[in-house]
This record gives sequence, structure tokens and C-alpha cells, in this order.
Amino acid sequence: MTPTAEPIRVLIADDQPLVRRGLALILGPAPGIEVVAEAEHGEQAVELAHRHRPSVVVMDIRMPGVDGVQATERLARELPDCRVLALSTFDMDEYVVAALRAGAAGFLPKDVSPEELLAAVRTVHTGEAAVAPRLLTRLLSTFVAAPPRRPRSAVAPPGLDELTGREIEVWRLLATGLDNAGIAREMGISGSTVKNHITSVFGKLRVRDRAQAVIAAYESGLVVAGTTG
Repeated sequence: MTPTAEPIRVLIADDQPLVRRGLALILGPAPGIEVVAEAEHGEQAVELAHRHRPSVVVMDIRMPGVDGVQATERLARELPDCRVLALSTFDMDEYVVAALRAGAAGFLPKDVSPEELLAAVRTVHTGEAAVAPRLLTRLLSTFVAAPPRRPRSAVAPPGLDELTGREIEVWRLLATGLDNAGIAREMGISGSTVKNHITSVFGKLRVRDRAQAVIAAYESGLVVAGTTG
């Protein structure tokens, strides 16, 4: 980041003061990052996001009152330029998937290293999804393809009939956990061609990033639980 570049404005939302303090101590001193506010629940996170307009919200999923999933859904609707990086523990996977459905740009377990957290904040700030493909595939195989708690429409995602055969194959491989290089090897095409296909898939399906594209693939039945790259 050049000296003249604007810092990444980060809002931290967690109901535990020690966790908030720890996250602030990791993120605050990092080059190119500015912690602009801290919230102790989802309602406050949304309120402070409107006030401070952060680039990234580091959001705990389980909070009292308005939780991280509800807050993420509101932010995705009310402040679409604000990216949410969800935090959770390994035994709360279902809530993380719910956050991705709500519009989170990615998620991390709370035991990640400071370096991984910083990298994820920078990644979601660029518009990419900060989700490890293998971890995402495992979570979605367990929860997205499982019967939902409430009835869910089986209607195909918008734009599905606009996809070409090659775009559908790229989408399928992306959903099974392959990165761009892996998709290129599997299909025998260049990395730039893969990137172009993914951009087209995102546009036609009206999804923001890789995480939402994977969720759409599971919910449409393109891939099923247990599928791997």
C-alpha cells in the first residue's frame, strides 16, 4: 500500500470485551488498517457502520440480541459497499453458512493466526472471498445441502438458464473447492480464461463473490453433499 492510499477502515463487532480488545491490538497497528469503531452486539454494529462507514466489519456470529447473521443481512442490504468478515468457532459452522447466505464476504475460525486475520481483512477489502476452499466445501456439504430448519424455495438461482455449458462446468469445479489454477488444469484452459468465466458466472447468477457462488451451487443441486474437487 502506497503512503497516499486510504487505509482500510475496520469495525470490530464482538460481545466479549477481551476479544474486541485482542482484535483491535492485532488490526490497529497493522500498516494500511485503521480500526474506526467497536461494537458489542449486532444492532450497535449496524448503527456504527452507518456512522463510520467502514470498509470491512469483522463480525462475531454469536452475539446477544441482534446476532452477527442478522447484522450481516442488514449491512448487505443497507451498506452494500461494506464487506463483512465473519468470525466463529469450529462448532458453530451452521451459523457461518447462514452468514454467507446473508451476504458475508468470508469467514474465519477464531483460532486463526494474526497473520491470517490481517490477510483475510485485506482480501475481503479487495472484493474477494476470504474462505479456504476445502473448509468452505466441508461446511457447505454438511449444512447447505442438509434439510433447512424452515422450508426453502427450490427455485433455481436467477440467471441459471443464461450460463453456457463451459460456465456451468467452471461453476461446478469452483463449488467443489478448486481454485482458479485447479480449474484451469482440470479443463485445460488458461487461468485468465477461468477468471473471465468466473466473472461471467457471478454476473449472471447475481452473486457477489466465490462464497455466494458456492452456496448457489449447493442450493441449486449442481453439486451435492460429499462432493470434492
